[in-house]
Amino acid sequence: MRRALAAAGLLLVAVLTGCTSDGDDDGGGTTQPSSGFSADTALGPCPEQTDRPAEGAETLPDLAFDCPGGGTLDLGRAPGTPTVVNLWGSWCGPCREELPVVQELADRAGDRLHVVGLISRDTAPRAESFAEDAGVTFATAFDGDGELLAQLGRAALPFTYFLDADGGIAHVEVGEIESFDELTALVAEHLGVQL
Repeated sequence: MRRALAAAGLLLVAVLTGCTSDGDDDGGGTTQPSSGFSADTALGPCPEQTDRPAEGAETLPDLAFDCPGGGTLDLGRAPGTPTVVNLWGSWCGPCREELPVVQELADRAGDRLHVVGLISRDTAPRAESFAEDAGVTFATAFDGDGELLAQLGRAALPFTYFLDADGGIAHVEVGEIESFDELTALVAEHLGVQL
């Protein structure tokens, strides 16, 4: 009798979980491109990357994420241009303060620097609403399950990775970057790009 009740309970949990799904799962365990984001999202497309694998003393895990604005962010490939990758989520209080600073960097970077966001451990509707509230339009990829954070062994946000043109990690900034001046100083120091 206990086994029957336990099985019935598991079935009920499975049914309820399926009913509350936001439709991001295609049954194969992968997220569909831009699933859950509006067709006219303000989030920009991810930049083109080289076909070369990322190289350096330390690189990010070889993972690829769809960008709601178009394209893919493939962390296993060299970006070809120095790149700032900012991990954020709607559930992260400091991210709300930091995102306008990252947006300003993206607005001023031109072709000397790529600025890419990576939404982590979030749902598409919440992330899109959060980005809209914060005025975020820079290139952004979506890692709703937090796969990158899990592989990096990190639980909190924000994190900002500074990658050289070959994809090597030049610097990791833990926690909130509080001003544009602080962020441009980090870019100059670790990537050699003056803005």
